[in-house]
Amino acid sequence: MPKRTYQPHKRQRKAEHGFMKRNRSTTGRKVLKRRRIKGRARLTY
Repeated sequence: MPKRTYQPHKRQRKAEHGFMKRNRSTTGRKVLKRRRIKGRARLTY
């Protein structure tokens, strides 16, 4: 039986999808802006 596909790593996730990464690029900032407008409880994970 092979391993499951999702093997979570907290640091890797933060580096790829975290607030700092999003805020770094123009498009990332747009993502945060859209999520704020939509009223998301969490902007990033």
